[in-house]
Amino acid sequence: MKYLIIGGTYFLGKEFARQAAEDPENEMYFINRGSKLSELTREEREHTFVMDRHDAAALSEVKLGRIDVIVDFCAYQPGDIRLIVENLGSSFGRYIFVSTTDVYKRGTGCDPITESAEFETRDFGGEAGSYILGKVALEEEVKQLMAEYGIKAGSEPEDHHESNEPDDKKAVKPEFTVVRPAFIYGPNNYAPREGIYFNWILRAGQILSPVDADGYFQMAYVEDAAAAILLCCKKKEAANRAFNVCGPQRFTYEMFEGDMLDVMKGFFGISAVKVPVEISVIEEKGIPLPFPLRSSESEYYDCRSILELTASFRSLFYGLKETAAWYLKNEKK
Repeated sequence: MKYLIIGGTYFLGKEFARQAAEDPENEMYFINRGSKLSELTREEREHTFVMDRHDAAALSEVKLGRIDVIVDFCAYQPGDIRLIVENLGSSFGRYIFVSTTDVYKRGTGCDPITESAEFETRDFGGEAGSYILGKVALEEEVKQLMAEYGIKAGSEPEDHHESNEPDDKKAVKPEFTVVRPAFIYGPNNYAPREGIYFNWILRAGQILSPVDADGYFQMAYVEDAAAAILLCCKKKEAANRAFNVCGPQRFTYEMFEGDMLDVMKGFFGISAVKVPVEISVIEEKGIPLPFPLRSSESEYYDCRSILELTASFRSLFYGLKETAAWYLKNEKK
């Protein structure tokens, strides 16, 4: 398969690219700003189009013939996908848009939240509010575009020979798949999640524990999330559908903290203690805890569809062990 990855140099995108490249028959191409170019192999550098994704003229010069799958890790604003589809100098078969479970409307009481649940329409303000509404708008955008556009004239596959059929009959409509990850964690994570705890343990020998928290959350180790997206690229059953990407288990702060402390002590000989703190103090002092503190702020997502696609999600304990090993290695550099 021929992949065009938009982004692909950070965290989830980087892991996806690594896994896809394990198959020597795959062709991997990238569009990004080149900020990590020096860290890539020579072949990766040669296959990277360094540009701003909003540069229509530069996109028109990306002439790769028929691309099987575009995987977009960094579309955030309305119009981001349309610009790619309308200006890319190559045709493609499927567009994978990496969205988020944050698109779902909060506080509906749905348990679990399926992929057909209502979307959020309220603006919560700030970067978070813009991020959510941007992803909501882009989900509708990718569906509309794949319905509207066939293979563009001048970049048809070689087996699309001239025929007497009308143009609208000859056009091949691209497919889309939307993936909606919940909390992703693992090596290279730039979001302040598990790294907060590693930092507390290494710097202070303690973690702050919200003793009255009853919130819950679902997680996906980055390797598992990337593997799920790769399945969506390959499987026919994934066409024109959306998938919640996370494991089925509901985690609590107590469970997360327990696995974190057990991993650090059992595998790395680093002990730490819990310091109990009430939610009111956490909020008053602005302590940056990464997950919902209250059940009223928590949502549970139905992940049966991605599991039926044969995705799997390893235990939190395993994921934290692997992440801790990476974190400690990089701390020494």
